[in-house]
Formats: sequence, structure tokens, C-alpha cells
Amino acid sequence: MRRARRKRNKSYPFFSQEFLIQNHADIVFSLVIFILIGLMFEATAKTAILFIQPQYNISTQSPEGEVTLYQYGWRDWATILFYFFITIILHAVVQEYILDKVNRRLHLSKSKNTKFNESGQLCVFHLVSSVWSFYILITEGYLFHPSSLWENYPHVHLRFQVKFFYLTQLAYWLHALPELYFQKVRKEEIPRQLQYICLYLLHVSAAYLLNLSRVGLVLLCLQYLSEMGFHIARMFYFTDESHQKMFDVWAVCFVFTRMVTLTLMFLAVGFGLARAENQGLDWDLGNFNTVLIRMTVLLLVCLTQSWLLWKFIRFQLRRWREFRHEQASRKRAAAKQTPRPLKRDSRESENGASPRPKKIKAP
Repeated sequence: MRRARRKRNKSYPFFSQEFLIQNHADIVFSLVIFILIGLMFEATAKTAILFIQPQYNISTQSPEGEVTLYQYGWRDWATILFYFFITIILHAVVQEYILDKVNRRLHLSKSKNTKFNESGQLCVFHLVSSVWSFYILITEGYLFHPSSLWENYPHVHLRFQVKFFYLTQLAYWLHALPELYFQKVRKEEIPRQLQYICLYLLHVSAAYLLNLSRVGLVLLCLQYLSEMGFHIARMFYFTDESHQKMFDVWAVCFVFTRMVTLTLMFLAVGFGLARAENQGLDWDLGNFNTVLIRMTVLLLVCLTQSWLLWKFIRFQLRRWREFRHEQASRKRAAAKQTPRPLKRDSRESENGASPRPKKIKAP
């Protein structure tokens, strides 16, 4: 699935840098087909299923009947790798069939084009992830019973949709690292994108490995909704710079998300887990409910939220300065275009002669 904006009449040597960049989706698609073909043969089916289906499933009895639950383990890396390939293919599909077509109509500059593509890709991902996580919160009952976020910890056994959600999240954010190379992101933009990619990987991995999957689902849903609002506002701004109101709506959602995130973390980790009976560290049971780990998790979340708030304040100050500068420029331009009124005598208007100076009476 080659990118539509490349020159199709130009070919590059095999395995050269340009060849890999332009054909990376086709190469990955071939690997996915190779794994799927492995399901057709008995000798390779057991190996191929490791890449496609989540592992470590157990069957338990419940009032609803037999239920299949899942744990995590080192074989999850095979599943993450497979969906890592899938996300690269989907990334190329969105880029070629949606974003590239929009870019050709907008005629954006190179820098705006890069940011527009970034926001477009993240908009699609945040939309799918927020709807998916909200659906899980509803079906699992976490939204209507907030105490279930910390009760019966550790939450070692996960339903299929919960484990699959976390595996795809890790696959997406891991795929974002090579996409910096495939999309030829400018060197000035790489540190900024690496920051939020690594932060997402850190937080999603911590929630998955520390068995805080329920709290993580709520926080990810809120975060993705907030980020989706920002990227939608930025895409509208690139199409027309007069669209500024959506940034104000996003600002309200951003502050609300930060408040709810901090409140929920202190409620679930700081108070809920602190009062739980099973205190201590137990690797076999997946119990990480110790004072040190709880304080580390809270510190990590607080530092991340503080950093996001600092970036938010800087962004709002920059917008305010640009708005003031634009208003001042408009006033100066309006003042230059407005002609100064000239007072002329009626006799001057009739015969063109200059008016006589008036005599000033002495005091």
C-alpha cells in the first residue's frame, strides 16, 4: 500500500532507504499474510496462533456459566508484534486514502502538512480507543460502581476485551516509534513526539503489569477524549486559521480531565488500595500493593499531570500573545487606510482659491 503522494514513475534499488520508506506497508503486509498462512497447516498452526490470539487463558465457573479469563505473560510479546504489524498497515491506509487526499486539496506548507498528518492519525486512534474503552467500562460495570476500581485487588484475571485492548494499545504506541522514520518526521519534531509516545508506553505498561487495568481504562478513556478534542481543533485551525473557538472548548476539557485524573488516582490508589487487606508484594499472585509502589505510581501520575499543565499554560500564553499581536496589527493597518478629513472653505470649493486667513483680534 504505497503512499499516494510519491512519484510512481521512479523506482529505487531494493532494500535502499527510500525503497523501505515507500514500501514498508507492503513489506509488513507480506509478513502478516505469512503468519496467517501458518494457520492453514497443522505443523505451524500452534506457532501462528501465538501471534494472533491472546495467550494465558483459563476457564472459571461463574453464575453466568463458564467464563474464559486471561492473565499476562512473556508470550504476549508475540501477540503485540502481530498487531504492531497490523497498526502499521492501518496507518498507511489512513494516510493514503484519507489524509493524502485532504492534503492535496488544502495545499498546506510542509510544516503544517506534517502536523496535519500527525493530528489526523491520532484523531482516528483516539476516537476508536475512547469509544472502545468507554464500551468496556459500560459492559464491565466499572463506570457505575467506582469502588470496583480498587476492590478485590489484584485484578489478575482479565476478560478478553480488556486484555486485547491493552495489547493493541501497546502495539500502537510501539508502532509510532518506527513511523517517525517512515514518515520522515523533521528532526525538530522528533523530541516532542518521542516525549508523548514514551509517556503513553510507560503508563499503559504500568497499568497492565501492576494489575491496575481498571483504573487505567478510566484514565485512558478520559485522556483520549481530551486529546481527540485538541487534534480536531488543530486540524480545523490548519484548514482555516480563523477557527480558534474549538481550542477554547478543548481547554475546558483539558482542565477537567486533569482534575478528574488526579482525584481518581488519589481515591483509588491513595485511599482504596491503602485500606485493602492484602498488603504486601507477591509476584506469584500479582499483588503489588505496597507503600513504595503506591507512592511511586502516584508520584509518576502527579509529575505527568504537572508537566501537561505546564505545557498547557505555555500554549495558552503563546495563543494570547499571538492574538494580541494580531489585534495590534489590524489596528495599525486600519489606521493607515483611514484618510484624514480636510477642512476647506466654501469659496475654495467654488473657484479653487485658497481661503483667506482670518484676522485675529487683539485682546
